[in-house]
Amino acid sequence: MFDKLAELEKRYHETAGRMEDPALYADPAAYAKLAREQKELEPVVAAYAEYRRLQGEGEALKPLLADPELRETAQEELAALAARAAELETHIKMLLLPRDRDDDKNVIMEIRAGTGGEEAALFAADLYRMYAMYAEKKGWTTEIAYQNDTELGGVKEISLLISGAGAYARLKYESGVHCVKRIPATESNGRVQTSTATVAVLPEAADVDFALDMNDLRIDTYRSSGAGGQKVNKTSSAIRVTHIPTGTVVACQDERSQYKNKDRALSILRSKLYEAERSKRDAAVAAERRSQVGSGSRSERIRTYFILRSQVVDHRLSGSARSFNSETLLNGALDELIDALTLADQTEKLRAAGDEA
Repeated sequence: MFDKLAELEKRYHETAGRMEDPALYADPAAYAKLAREQKELEPVVAAYAEYRRLQGEGEALKPLLADPELRETAQEELAALAARAAELETHIKMLLLPRDRDDDKNVIMEIRAGTGGEEAALFAADLYRMYAMYAEKKGWTTEIAYQNDTELGGVKEISLLISGAGAYARLKYESGVHCVKRIPATESNGRVQTSTATVAVLPEAADVDFALDMNDLRIDTYRSSGAGGQKVNKTSSAIRVTHIPTGTVVACQDERSQYKNKDRALSILRSKLYEAERSKRDAAVAAERRSQVGSGSRSERIRTYFILRSQVVDHRLSGSARSFNSETLLNGALDELIDALTLADQTEKLRAAGDEA
């Protein structure tokens, strides 16, 4: 590990030196690439420098152990330094873990009502509201591509694009089946009902990630539909794109312009096909070692919202770390939960890396 850290530190200083070359500013793309590399290396190099500083302080304290008057103080300081160094070493190991290359991408999110009828649709609407509020707190933008509402204010299905730095890194653990236990607004006898909704989180794919062959596509136009009222479009601006080889279908009807809907639908389709290729690429690894926080499959129940007791339980976490306040969560305060899932994922990857070493 320390040989690798020394190499990364050398690379960091080489990068810093190259960025001081005025000629580099003539090539904005090369400058941006170098700046991005330097930014990625900086946390590792800073942690390594702090680790060496602690090691140096420890070496300076060791001679004091021979002094009877200073031995006890020196032992206490050495113990504190050792504890801090151990924490820092774990942090460095996490920083050295392979980074998901999609972490900085925008997100295509799809929420669908599952079992539970109208109550499931109302729950899907609550989940959409939760993610929209979280995106707003993070300073991200949210655009709806497709929405199929119910008469009572629920959502049968909604597709949206969430744009912002690190959106996929923060939201990727949300994929799966979400379950709610509560007394529905539609229930007159006060009985608790269990309903579900599914969430899919895909990294938005660019042309360089996945090239679409237009010959493989069937594109249909139709009139937008919905729960009624002014939201229904009277012109054929909605777009449905079918990828013939896989049968994947994407619809987009939120924009008034047919061209904008087509562009958005193609973007979502590209992301779906890219994610399918990505999943296939990772299948061998997933078969050997399943992540502690789950596979992210929409067939996997990841979380239950117990509304009557104001509690949310994430089934991928353990102990007290798996329980959160439902009201807080549904109002978009997701950071504590996402941090716990990220830490669990990193911890499992560290354990697996140790097993393979």
